[in-house]
Amino acid sequence: MHSPLTKDPDKLHWLPISAAISSISVVGIAIGLGMPLLSVILESRGISATMIGLNTAIAGVASIVAAPFATPLAVRFGVVWTMLSMILLGAIAFVGFYFVSSFWMWFPLRAILHFALTVLFILSEFWISSSAPPRQRGFVLGIYGTVLALGFAGGPWLFAQIGSQGFLPFGITFVLVALAAIPVLAAWRESPAIHTGDAEQPKSFIRFIWLVPTATAAVLVFGAVETGGFALFPVYGARIGYSESDAALLLSMIGLGNVMMQIPMGMLSDRVSDRRHLLLLCAVIGLIGTLLMPHLMSNWHIMALLLFLWGGAVAALYTVGLAHLGSRLTGRDLASANAAFVLCYGLGMVVGPQAVGIGMDLFGTNGFGWSLSFFFAAYIVLVICRTLPGMRHRIG
Repeated sequence: MHSPLTKDPDKLHWLPISAAISSISVVGIAIGLGMPLLSVILESRGISATMIGLNTAIAGVASIVAAPFATPLAVRFGVVWTMLSMILLGAIAFVGFYFVSSFWMWFPLRAILHFALTVLFILSEFWISSSAPPRQRGFVLGIYGTVLALGFAGGPWLFAQIGSQGFLPFGITFVLVALAAIPVLAAWRESPAIHTGDAEQPKSFIRFIWLVPTATAAVLVFGAVETGGFALFPVYGARIGYSESDAALLLSMIGLGNVMMQIPMGMLSDRVSDRRHLLLLCAVIGLIGTLLMPHLMSNWHIMALLLFLWGGAVAALYTVGLAHLGSRLTGRDLASANAAFVLCYGLGMVVGPQAVGIGMDLFGTNGFGWSLSFFFAAYIVLVICRTLPGMRHRIG
Protein backbone atom coordinates (compact mmCIF):
# COMPACT_ATOMS: atom_id res chain seq x y z
CA MET A 1 0.00 0.00 0.00
CA HIS A 2 1.36 3.43 -0.92
CA SER A 3 0.89 6.09 1.71
CA PRO A 4 -0.86 9.31 0.61
CA LEU A 5 2.04 11.11 2.26
CA THR A 6 4.29 10.29 -0.69
CA LYS A 7 1.95 11.91 -3.22
CA ASP A 8 2.14 15.46 -1.88
CA PRO A 9 5.20 15.89 0.37
CA ASP A 10 4.78 19.69 0.59
CA LYS A 11 1.33 19.48 2.16
CA LEU A 12 0.52 19.22 5.85
CA HIS A 13 -1.28 15.91 6.42
CA TRP A 14 -3.31 16.64 9.53
CA LEU A 15 -4.92 13.22 10.06
CA PRO A 16 -1.67 11.26 10.47
CA ILE A 17 -0.06 14.15 12.35
CA SER A 18 -3.00 14.17 14.78
CA ALA A 19 -2.80 10.41 15.22
CA ALA A 20 0.92 10.50 15.95
CA ILE A 21 0.61 13.44 18.33
CA SER A 22 -2.31 11.81 20.15
CA SER A 23 -0.28 8.68 20.73
CA ILE A 24 2.67 10.64 22.08
CA SER A 25 0.36 12.42 24.52
CA VAL A 26 0.25 9.05 26.26
CA VAL A 27 3.87 9.62 27.20
CA GLY A 28 3.08 13.01 28.70
CA ILE A 29 0.21 11.71 30.80
CA ALA A 30 2.10 8.61 31.94
CA ILE A 31 5.16 10.64 32.97
CA GLY A 32 3.25 13.66 34.30
CA LEU A 33 1.00 11.60 36.56
CA GLY A 34 3.12 8.50 37.00
CA MET A 35 6.43 10.04 38.09
CA PRO A 36 5.12 11.96 41.12
CA LEU A 37 2.55 9.27 41.95
CA LEU A 38 5.09 6.46 42.09
CA SER A 39 7.63 8.61 43.96
CA VAL A 40 5.09 9.62 46.62
CA ILE A 41 4.04 6.00 47.12
CA LEU A 42 7.68 4.91 47.54
CA GLU A 43 8.41 7.83 49.89
CA SER A 44 5.41 6.83 52.03
CA ARG A 45 6.87 3.32 52.27
CA GLY A 46 10.14 4.69 53.65
CA ILE A 47 12.23 4.21 50.48
CA SER A 48 15.25 6.56 50.38
CA ALA A 49 15.62 9.29 47.74
CA THR A 50 18.61 7.42 46.29
CA MET A 51 16.57 4.24 45.80
CA ILE A 52 13.65 6.22 44.35
CA GLY A 53 16.11 7.78 41.93
CA LEU A 54 17.56 4.35 41.09
CA ASN A 55 14.13 2.92 40.34
CA THR A 56 13.24 5.94 38.19
CA ALA A 57 16.57 5.61 36.36
CA ILE A 58 15.50 2.17 35.13
CA ALA A 59 13.21 4.09 32.77
CA GLY A 60 16.30 5.44 31.04
CA VAL A 61 17.91 2.00 30.82
CA ALA A 62 14.74 0.69 29.20
CA SER A 63 14.77 3.57 26.72
CA ILE A 64 18.37 2.81 25.76
CA VAL A 65 17.52 -0.86 25.23
CA ALA A 66 14.36 -0.04 23.26
CA ALA A 67 15.89 2.43 20.79
CA PRO A 68 17.45 -0.16 18.42
CA PHE A 69 14.27 -2.27 18.41
CA ALA A 70 11.72 0.33 17.32
CA THR A 71 12.42 0.23 13.58
CA PRO A 72 12.77 -3.58 13.29
CA LEU A 73 9.48 -4.04 15.14
CA ALA A 74 7.75 -1.54 12.83
CA VAL A 75 9.21 -3.26 9.75
CA ARG A 76 7.93 -6.64 10.91
CA PHE A 77 4.50 -5.67 12.25
CA GLY A 78 3.81 -2.23 10.73
CA VAL A 79 3.89 1.19 12.36
CA VAL A 80 0.27 1.20 13.48
CA TRP A 81 0.16 -2.28 15.00
CA THR A 82 3.48 -1.75 16.77
CA MET A 83 2.21 1.51 18.26
CA LEU A 84 -1.06 -0.09 19.36
CA SER A 85 0.82 -2.96 20.98
CA MET A 86 3.04 -0.52 22.87
CA ILE A 87 0.01 1.47 24.06
CA LEU A 88 -1.54 -1.72 25.46
CA LEU A 89 1.73 -2.96 26.98
CA GLY A 90 2.39 0.40 28.65
CA ALA A 91 -1.14 0.61 30.08
CA ILE A 92 -0.94 -2.89 31.58
CA ALA A 93 2.51 -2.25 33.05
CA PHE A 94 1.36 0.97 34.73
CA VAL A 95 -1.61 -0.71 36.38
CA GLY A 96 0.76 -3.44 37.53
CA PHE A 97 2.39 -1.03 40.02
CA TYR A 98 -0.86 -1.01 42.01
CA PHE A 99 -1.01 -4.77 42.37
CA VAL A 100 2.68 -5.36 43.17
CA SER A 101 3.77 -4.67 46.74
CA SER A 102 7.41 -5.85 46.59
CA PHE A 103 9.77 -2.99 45.76
CA TRP A 104 12.07 -5.14 43.62
CA MET A 105 9.17 -5.90 41.27
CA TRP A 106 8.88 -2.19 40.47
CA PHE A 107 12.14 -2.42 38.53
CA PRO A 108 10.92 -4.81 35.78
CA LEU A 109 7.56 -3.00 35.66
CA ARG A 110 9.33 0.35 35.17
CA ALA A 111 11.47 -1.26 32.44
CA ILE A 112 8.44 -2.64 30.57
CA LEU A 113 6.54 0.64 30.83
CA HIS A 114 9.37 2.75 29.43
CA PHE A 115 10.35 0.24 26.75
CA ALA A 116 6.82 0.68 25.40
CA LEU A 117 6.87 4.47 25.76
CA THR A 118 10.24 4.73 23.99
CA VAL A 119 9.02 2.78 20.96
CA LEU A 120 6.00 5.11 20.89
CA PHE A 121 8.35 8.10 21.01
CA ILE A 122 10.44 6.93 18.06
CA LEU A 123 7.58 5.80 15.81
CA SER A 124 5.44 8.85 16.57
CA GLU A 125 8.28 11.21 15.72
CA PHE A 126 8.98 9.25 12.55
CA TRP A 127 5.31 9.57 11.61
CA ILE A 128 5.32 13.31 12.36
CA SER A 129 8.49 13.89 10.33
CA SER A 130 7.02 11.97 7.41
CA SER A 131 3.84 14.03 7.51
CA ALA A 132 5.30 17.53 7.93
CA PRO A 133 6.91 19.52 5.09
CA PRO A 134 10.45 20.74 5.92
CA ARG A 135 9.48 24.42 5.81
CA GLN A 136 6.96 23.87 8.63
CA ARG A 137 8.83 21.28 10.66
CA GLY A 138 9.40 23.57 13.63
CA PHE A 139 5.73 24.59 13.69
CA VAL A 140 4.54 20.97 13.65
CA LEU A 141 7.07 19.95 16.27
CA GLY A 142 5.86 22.89 18.35
CA ILE A 143 2.35 21.44 18.24
CA TYR A 144 3.81 18.06 19.14
CA GLY A 145 5.68 19.58 22.08
CA THR A 146 2.56 21.42 23.21
CA VAL A 147 0.42 18.30 23.32
CA LEU A 148 3.18 16.43 25.10
CA ALA A 149 3.39 19.30 27.59
CA LEU A 150 -0.39 19.16 28.09
CA GLY A 151 0.11 15.62 29.25
CA PHE A 152 2.85 16.77 31.64
CA ALA A 153 0.57 19.53 32.98
CA GLY A 154 -2.54 17.37 33.09
CA GLY A 155 -0.84 14.49 34.85
CA PRO A 156 0.24 16.42 37.98
CA TRP A 157 -3.08 18.30 37.96
CA LEU A 158 -4.94 14.97 38.05
CA PHE A 159 -2.57 13.79 40.76
CA ALA A 160 -3.37 16.91 42.84
CA GLN A 161 -7.10 16.21 42.50
CA ILE A 162 -7.15 12.46 43.18
CA GLY A 163 -4.07 11.93 45.36
CA SER A 164 -2.01 8.78 45.66
CA GLN A 165 -4.44 6.56 47.54
CA GLY A 166 -6.25 3.57 46.09
CA PHE A 167 -6.70 2.33 42.53
CA LEU A 168 -8.26 5.52 41.09
CA PRO A 169 -5.05 7.22 39.78
CA PHE A 170 -3.98 3.96 38.13
CA GLY A 171 -7.41 3.28 36.65
CA ILE A 172 -7.73 6.80 35.20
CA THR A 173 -4.31 6.54 33.56
CA PHE A 174 -5.19 3.15 32.06
CA VAL A 175 -8.37 4.53 30.49
CA LEU A 176 -6.63 7.61 29.06
CA VAL A 177 -3.88 5.48 27.54
CA ALA A 178 -6.42 3.12 26.00
CA LEU A 179 -8.31 6.03 24.43
CA ALA A 180 -5.15 7.12 22.62
CA ALA A 181 -5.44 4.04 20.42
CA ILE A 182 -8.55 5.44 18.69
CA PRO A 183 -6.88 8.14 16.52
CA VAL A 184 -4.05 5.77 15.63
CA LEU A 185 -6.59 3.29 14.26
CA ALA A 186 -8.43 6.09 12.45
CA ALA A 187 -5.29 7.08 10.52
CA TRP A 188 -3.87 3.64 9.81
CA ARG A 189 -4.26 4.05 6.03
CA GLU A 190 -1.92 7.06 6.12
CA SER A 191 0.75 5.50 8.30
CA PRO A 192 4.27 5.78 6.84
CA ALA A 193 6.09 2.78 5.45
CA ILE A 194 9.47 1.75 6.82
CA HIS A 195 11.49 -0.10 4.22
CA THR A 196 13.43 -3.19 5.18
CA GLY A 197 16.69 -1.48 4.31
CA ASP A 198 16.12 1.04 7.10
CA ALA A 199 16.23 -1.78 9.64
CA GLU A 200 19.44 -3.36 8.39
CA GLN A 201 21.74 -0.89 10.15
CA PRO A 202 21.17 -1.61 13.87
CA LYS A 203 24.40 0.07 15.01
CA SER A 204 24.73 2.92 12.55
CA PHE A 205 22.59 5.35 14.55
CA ILE A 206 25.19 5.59 17.34
CA ARG A 207 27.50 7.78 15.24
CA PHE A 208 24.85 10.51 15.06
CA ILE A 209 25.34 11.19 18.77
CA TRP A 210 28.70 12.74 17.89
CA LEU A 211 27.71 14.12 14.48
CA VAL A 212 25.09 16.55 15.82
CA PRO A 213 26.11 16.96 19.49
CA THR A 214 24.21 20.17 20.21
CA ALA A 215 20.95 18.36 19.40
CA THR A 216 21.72 15.07 21.13
CA ALA A 217 23.21 16.75 24.20
CA ALA A 218 20.14 19.03 24.41
CA VAL A 219 17.81 16.05 24.69
CA LEU A 220 20.16 14.37 27.18
CA VAL A 221 19.93 17.45 29.42
CA PHE A 222 16.18 17.61 28.91
CA GLY A 223 15.80 13.92 29.83
CA ALA A 224 17.96 14.30 32.93
CA VAL A 225 16.23 17.46 34.18
CA GLU A 226 12.72 16.35 33.28
CA THR A 227 12.96 12.86 34.77
CA GLY A 228 15.07 13.75 37.79
CA GLY A 229 13.08 16.88 38.47
CA PHE A 230 9.64 15.34 38.04
CA ALA A 231 10.49 12.23 40.03
CA LEU A 232 12.03 13.96 43.03
CA PHE A 233 10.29 17.36 43.09
CA PRO A 234 7.46 15.92 45.26
CA VAL A 235 10.13 14.73 47.72
CA TYR A 236 11.90 18.12 47.50
CA GLY A 237 8.58 19.93 47.97
CA ALA A 238 7.72 17.87 51.06
CA ARG A 239 11.13 18.57 52.62
CA ILE A 240 10.79 22.33 52.20
CA GLY A 241 7.30 22.33 53.69
CA TYR A 242 4.89 22.11 50.74
CA SER A 243 1.86 19.86 50.98
CA GLU A 244 1.47 16.99 48.51
CA SER A 245 -1.18 19.00 46.66
CA ASP A 246 0.90 22.22 46.49
CA ALA A 247 3.95 20.36 45.19
CA ALA A 248 1.85 18.67 42.52
CA LEU A 249 0.38 22.02 41.44
CA LEU A 250 3.91 23.42 41.07
CA LEU A 251 4.65 20.55 38.71
CA SER A 252 1.56 21.60 36.77
CA MET A 253 3.01 25.11 36.46
CA ILE A 254 6.09 23.62 34.80
CA GLY A 255 3.78 21.81 32.40
CA LEU A 256 1.77 24.96 31.66
CA GLY A 257 4.97 26.79 30.77
CA ASN A 258 5.72 23.99 28.34
CA VAL A 259 2.28 24.34 26.77
CA MET A 260 2.49 28.09 26.25
CA MET A 261 5.99 28.20 24.76
CA GLN A 262 6.36 25.20 22.45
CA ILE A 263 4.55 26.47 19.34
CA PRO A 264 6.17 29.96 19.49
CA MET A 265 9.59 28.37 20.04
CA GLY A 266 9.00 25.93 17.19
CA MET A 267 7.99 28.72 14.82
CA LEU A 268 10.96 30.81 15.93
CA SER A 269 13.26 27.88 15.21
CA ASP A 270 11.99 27.89 11.59
CA ARG A 271 13.23 31.46 11.22
CA VAL A 272 16.53 31.73 13.11
CA SER A 273 19.73 31.31 11.13
CA ASP A 274 21.35 29.02 13.72
CA ARG A 275 19.18 27.02 16.12
CA ARG A 276 22.17 26.47 18.39
CA HIS A 277 21.85 30.06 19.62
CA LEU A 278 18.24 29.37 20.60
CA LEU A 279 19.31 26.19 22.40
CA LEU A 280 21.95 28.19 24.27
CA LEU A 281 19.33 30.71 25.40
CA CYS A 282 17.09 27.92 26.70
CA ALA A 283 19.96 26.42 28.69
CA VAL A 284 20.89 29.79 30.21
CA ILE A 285 17.28 30.33 31.33
CA GLY A 286 17.27 26.81 32.76
CA LEU A 287 20.46 27.45 34.74
CA ILE A 288 19.32 30.83 36.11
CA GLY A 289 15.93 29.43 37.12
CA THR A 290 17.47 26.48 38.91
CA LEU A 291 19.86 28.70 40.87
CA LEU A 292 16.98 30.95 41.93
CA MET A 293 14.76 28.13 43.27
CA PRO A 294 16.27 27.86 46.78
CA HIS A 295 15.91 31.63 47.29
CA LEU A 296 12.26 31.79 46.20
CA MET A 297 10.84 28.62 47.72
CA SER A 298 9.31 30.47 50.70
CA ASN A 299 6.79 32.19 48.39
CA TRP A 300 4.61 29.65 46.57
CA HIS A 301 3.23 32.12 44.02
CA ILE A 302 6.64 33.49 42.98
CA MET A 303 7.94 29.92 42.81
CA ALA A 304 5.02 29.02 40.55
CA LEU A 305 5.81 31.91 38.19
CA LEU A 306 9.49 30.94 38.10
CA LEU A 307 8.66 27.31 37.32
CA PHE A 308 6.24 28.40 34.58
CA LEU A 309 9.02 30.26 32.73
CA TRP A 310 11.67 27.67 33.58
CA GLY A 311 9.54 24.76 32.40
CA GLY A 312 8.85 26.32 29.01
CA ALA A 313 12.53 26.99 28.34
CA VAL A 314 13.63 23.54 29.45
CA ALA A 315 11.05 21.75 27.29
CA ALA A 316 12.12 23.83 24.29
CA LEU A 317 15.48 22.03 24.46
CA TYR A 318 13.64 18.98 23.12
CA THR A 319 11.56 20.75 20.48
CA VAL A 320 14.31 22.99 19.13
CA GLY A 321 16.86 20.19 19.39
CA LEU A 322 14.65 17.93 17.28
CA ALA A 323 14.12 20.71 14.74
CA HIS A 324 17.89 21.33 14.62
CA LEU A 325 18.39 17.64 13.92
CA GLY A 326 15.86 17.75 11.09
CA SER A 327 17.47 20.81 9.54
CA ARG A 328 20.87 19.11 9.35
CA LEU A 329 19.88 15.64 8.09
CA THR A 330 17.39 14.01 5.74
CA GLY A 331 16.08 10.60 4.75
CA ARG A 332 17.59 7.51 6.35
CA ASP A 333 20.16 9.64 8.15
CA LEU A 334 17.37 11.56 9.85
CA ALA A 335 15.65 8.33 10.90
CA SER A 336 18.90 6.97 12.35
CA ALA A 337 19.63 10.29 14.05
CA ASN A 338 16.17 10.23 15.63
CA ALA A 339 17.00 6.87 17.22
CA ALA A 340 20.23 8.40 18.56
CA PHE A 341 18.20 11.38 19.81
CA VAL A 342 15.86 9.12 21.78
CA LEU A 343 18.82 7.08 23.01
CA CYS A 344 20.35 10.25 24.48
CA TYR A 345 17.02 11.06 26.10
CA GLY A 346 17.23 7.62 27.71
CA LEU A 347 20.76 8.32 28.92
CA GLY A 348 19.47 11.51 30.50
CA MET A 349 16.72 9.53 32.21
CA VAL A 350 19.37 7.26 33.71
CA VAL A 351 21.77 9.88 35.03
CA GLY A 352 19.21 12.55 36.00
CA PRO A 353 17.26 10.79 38.79
CA GLN A 354 20.43 9.25 40.20
CA ALA A 355 22.25 12.59 40.22
CA VAL A 356 19.36 14.39 41.89
CA GLY A 357 18.66 11.60 44.38
CA ILE A 358 22.31 11.30 45.43
CA GLY A 359 22.62 15.10 45.53
CA MET A 360 19.68 15.36 47.93
CA ASP A 361 20.99 12.58 50.15
CA LEU A 362 24.47 14.17 50.30
CA PHE A 363 23.62 17.87 50.47
CA GLY A 364 20.03 17.99 51.69
CA THR A 365 17.34 20.02 49.95
CA ASN A 366 19.85 22.26 48.14
CA GLY A 367 21.22 19.18 46.41
CA PHE A 368 18.10 19.18 44.25
CA GLY A 369 18.93 22.49 42.56
CA TRP A 370 22.70 21.98 42.52
CA SER A 371 22.34 18.67 40.68
CA LEU A 372 20.10 20.16 37.99
CA SER A 373 22.40 23.18 37.60
CA PHE A 374 25.31 20.94 36.67
CA PHE A 375 23.51 19.65 33.55
CA PHE A 376 22.67 23.15 32.29
CA ALA A 377 26.19 24.48 32.93
CA ALA A 378 27.84 21.59 31.10
CA TYR A 379 25.54 22.06 28.10
CA ILE A 380 26.21 25.81 27.96
CA VAL A 381 29.95 25.09 27.75
CA LEU A 382 29.34 22.60 24.92
CA VAL A 383 27.23 24.98 22.84
CA ILE A 384 29.66 27.85 23.28
CA CYS A 385 32.51 25.61 22.12
CA ARG A 386 30.49 24.38 19.11
CA THR A 387 29.59 27.90 18.00
CA LEU A 388 33.10 29.35 18.20
CA PRO A 389 34.24 30.69 14.79
CA GLY A 390 36.78 27.92 14.27
CA MET A 391 34.11 25.24 14.64
CA ARG A 392 31.34 26.61 12.46
CA HIS A 393 32.25 24.32 9.57
CA ARG A 394 31.04 21.31 11.53
CA ILE A 395 27.49 20.00 11.33
CA GLY A 396 26.77 20.95 14.95
